[in-house]
Amino acid sequence: MTAETLDTPRGGEMVDSDFLKQLAAVIRAEDSYGQWDDKTDADIMAEFILTKDERREIPIIGDPDPDVMWRVGKFYDAVGLLIEKRSGCMASQMQKMSHEGFGRIVLIAGKLVVVSKHLRDIHRFGFETWAKLAEAGDKMVTSAVDTIDKYPEAARG
Repeated sequence: MTAETLDTPRGGEMVDSDFLKQLAAVIRAEDSYGQWDDKTDADIMAEFILTKDERREIPIIGDPDPDVMWRVGKFYDAVGLLIEKRSGCMASQMQKMSHEGFGRIVLIAGKLVVVSKHLRDIHRFGFETWAKLAEAGDKMVTSAVDTIDKYPEAARG
């Protein structure tokens, strides 16, 4: 390792992203006692970052860890809230996950499915960098808003 690698923060440099701001707000909303007030957004979202080596070390046998399931839920909650901010249509999530870590998440606005995502190896849910985390969330939100714009009657119905 070089000195430059040691100075690089975990997940790379934090990026400026509406999605990351929304994700941090979703997580902070659960802090009713103010325990995270002194922590940065990167601190409270640190578990969303997994290196390739860390991902390989996580066994995919057994039930997914409840903390992983919580992170998956928060990720899609943030997607749903950002969809609502950009489109004016509330997008609610429904998820069904097997004990083996396979499942599906959908976000529904009105009568319209705006996000449909099959997940596998949920045990290893995470992103290598802040930029990849932001990109994944922003891409999902943009696609959902485009779908709402294409079918506004169904989304507002």
